Amino acid sequence: MQRIVRDEFQSEKVLDALRSPKDGALVAFYGSVRDGFEGRAVKLLRYEVYDEMAEASIRRIEEEVREASGADRVFIQHRVGDLKPGDHTILVAATSPHRQAAFEACRLALERVKTEVPVWKKEIYEDGGEAWVQTHAGSPPSGA
Repeated sequence: MQRIVRDEFQSEKVLDALRSPKDGALVAFYGSVRDGFEGRAVKLLRYEVYDEMAEASIRRIEEEVREASGADRVFIQHRVGDLKPGDHTILVAATSPHRQAAFEACRLALERVKTEVPVWKKEIYEDGGEAWVQTHAGSPPSGA
């Protein structure tokens, strides 16, 4: 399964692929575009990424979080492109025999994605303004 996607998540397929009879817990987190930021109405978010680098970074995070949390599986997908308020931006899922490890894996994975994966976000506001938001690793794309 791809970690970087341009279309809506195939959530059912992803979660079904992660399920295992030995796991009693499957935890999924979805992040979505908010309709406002610091008092400004957001028209859309533009996510840009270098696919191969981001995929490798996500796979590394999945493995390290799985080992650190004791989860059986950890999977992360991040959407890129132009997304409107309400659109899902990220899916983080984890499985384990017990819920504690699955919850912890989701939390750890999400926090690491925010600081380590080279995905860049540009907010485009209803008032015509726009701004790159430095929430992910690396510098915004050239021209920003």
